[in-house]
Amino acid sequence: MYDDALRLFEKETLYIAGPECFYTNGYTLWNAMRLQAEYLGFRVAMPSDTPLDLSHEDLRKNADEIFRNCAKCMNESTAILVDLEAFRGSEPDGGSIFELGMAYARGLRCYGFTRDKRSIVWKQQGISLRDGAVRDAGGQVLPYPDLPFSPAVFGACKILEGSFQDCLGLLTLDIEQEHKDRVLRPSVPIQKDLPPLRKERPVIYLAGPERYGRDAEAEYAERKRLCREYGFDAVTPLDPARGEPEDAGENLYQRAAGQFYRLQRHVRDCDMILANLNDFRGFEPSTDVSFECGMGFQLGKKLFGYMNDTRIMKERIPNYGSQREYRDECGRNAENFDYPINLMFSASMPIFKAASFEEALAQMAAAL
Repeated sequence: MYDDALRLFEKETLYIAGPECFYTNGYTLWNAMRLQAEYLGFRVAMPSDTPLDLSHEDLRKNADEIFRNCAKCMNESTAILVDLEAFRGSEPDGGSIFELGMAYARGLRCYGFTRDKRSIVWKQQGISLRDGAVRDAGGQVLPYPDLPFSPAVFGACKILEGSFQDCLGLLTLDIEQEHKDRVLRPSVPIQKDLPPLRKERPVIYLAGPERYGRDAEAEYAERKRLCREYGFDAVTPLDPARGEPEDAGENLYQRAAGQFYRLQRHVRDCDMILANLNDFRGFEPSTDVSFECGMGFQLGKKLFGYMNDTRIMKERIPNYGSQREYRDECGRNAENFDYPINLMFSASMPIFKAASFEEALAQMAAAL
């Protein structure tokens, strides 16, 4: 009987994503998660399973090898369980959200877990109520204050308040229900994707937190003008998407789902992504941008990123130095690969140092 139960999940391979690898003694925790899943009969594709040659003197080559291995494991997986805990700020680890974007693009089952599913307005530091709006420390209107995470994360996966074990339990319940539904309910045909767009010029998707700025529409209009001058058409997160429902939705969850539909549609339709990877909340990029980059990579889009500070991570992120493995105030490791940001971004795209959007656009055009 127990063997029959194990066979329910034998075709499922889990990808466990999260920042645990940066924690002190974090691999012990990561392996404990793996053992829980294997105990239930799941297969687990862990990037740490494959022996890698990380002896390159050029640290970036070590990071590139890790990235390729992560991509390989993702392509073997059928589901992702991602740790959405706040990481160096109030946002989750950007690399993990990149992986979530990859998983969504492949059509994997996507699940997330967190100990705190309260809305951002409860978790973001330095906010205040001014002029009838919730604003961050810089005076900008706080993006998605009533959601627990960005629309990209919220729309892509089931999010459970609880532990990895709780999330794993939800996944097993869903799979069990699917097995029953094959008998109890008629199968529902999956709607096919929309046909490809006809394009006269390459289309760039402008991925960045500018979408939440008070002057976002004017800013994007200027950026579109610049893109035309450089020979591209541009689409932004605020633009309508093909097949998008006209109704904005009755509540914030429906509106967030609409935002998610729009961004994922634009990623599918574009030729390349130009991503603003500057720090958003703490030392991580916007999670919307992280997701869009991961999804774009998995779909074969050309990726380009830009930051105004491209010093390597161990210089950008305050840490205790080499004697303490470049760990920050909480004991989290600052990556030491001579890259300015998490290797999921750095190993998948060129990252330009740019003080403005036009400077980044010019470098992208030159690279192409």
